[in-house]
Amino acid sequence: MTDREHMTTPGTTRTARRAASQHAQPPPRGWARIVLRVAGAGLLIATAAIHLDLYLTGYQTIPTIGWLFLLQVIAAFALGLAVLAIPARLVLTSRLAAAAGAGFALATLAGYLLSVWIGLFGFTEVRTTAGIAAGIVEVAAFAVLATLALTPAPTANIAANSPAGGTAAFPARIPPAAARAGALITATLAVAALVLLAIAEATANPAPPAATSAALKTTTIGGTTVLTNAQGFTLYSFAPDTPASSKCYGSCAAYWPPVTGTTTAGNGLPGTVTTITRTGGAHQLTYNGHPLYTYIGDTAPGQAHGNNLNLNGGLWHEVPATR
Repeated sequence: MTDREHMTTPGTTRTARRAASQHAQPPPRGWARIVLRVAGAGLLIATAAIHLDLYLTGYQTIPTIGWLFLLQVIAAFALGLAVLAIPARLVLTSRLAAAAGAGFALATLAGYLLSVWIGLFGFTEVRTTAGIAAGIVEVAAFAVLATLALTPAPTANIAANSPAGGTAAFPARIPPAAARAGALITATLAVAALVLLAIAEATANPAPPAATSAALKTTTIGGTTVLTNAQGFTLYSFAPDTPASSKCYGSCAAYWPPVTGTTTAGNGLPGTVTTITRTGGAHQLTYNGHPLYTYIGDTAPGQAHGNNLNLNGGLWHEVPATR
C-alpha cells in the first residue's frame, strides 16, 4: 500500500517538474510598466501643453489649423490621462490606450513634417527651437508608448483577462516572437522619425532673411486699402513695437519676416516711410511709426491671414495706407 502511494508515472513527473520550473521563473517586474506609463503619459501631456500654448497665443485664428490644434490638445490630454489612469489589471484596455497614444504621437509628428515641407492647409512652418523640441517629444512619446503596449503583463492579469488561454489570450498575452517583431518595428520607426525630423529641420526655412522691398504698394482687402510689399504681399505691424525699435526677433522673425529697404520705397504713398536699425545692422522699413513685416501664412498676394492674430507675444494688424 505504501509503495503504491509513492509510485508516480514518468508523465506525471515531467508535468510536476515543468510546473515547478514555471513557478520558479520570476514574473515581469511591475515597476518597468509603471515607469513606462508615467513617462508615456507625461510626454503626451507635454505635447498637449505645447499645442495649447500655440493655440492660445494665436493659432486659434488661423483657418483650419486653429481647430486642428484644439483637437490635438483635447486628444493628447485624454490619451495621456487614459494611459496613466487605466489600471494594469485591465491588460487589453491598457494596451490599446498605449497603442493609441503611440499612434497619435506619430501622426502629430507627421503633420508637423508636412507643414514644414509643403505646408498644411495654407500654413507653412519654419525652423524654430520650439518646433525641434516638440518633434523630439513626439518621437519619444511614440517610442515609450509603443514599448508599453508590447511589454509583457503579469501572468495573473493575463489569466484574469483571458481565462481560456491559448489564442483567446491574445492580445492580452503577446507571443514572444510577435513582441520581438513589434520592438524591432518600433525602433525602426523611431529612428526613421528622428532622421526625417532632422532632414526636415535642416531643409526647412530658418528665420527668413528680411523681406527686401524696392517699393511699397497698396491694395484693397475686405474694403480696406492696406500696404503691401513690391510683390503684393500684405504688410503688418506688431503692437509691442515702438517707432524706434522692433520687438520681433528669433522665432518671431521666422514667422513675421521684417521688411528692409530704404525710404525711397515709400515714394508716392500718403504716409511717412522711415527706417530703424535692427540688431545685426539691417534697416527695417516703418510706415507712420510702425515697423513693417510680412507673414509666412500668406502664400499669395491679396491674402491677410495674419490680421488680428495674437501671436509671438502681441497683436498683429494689417497696415492701412493712411496719413
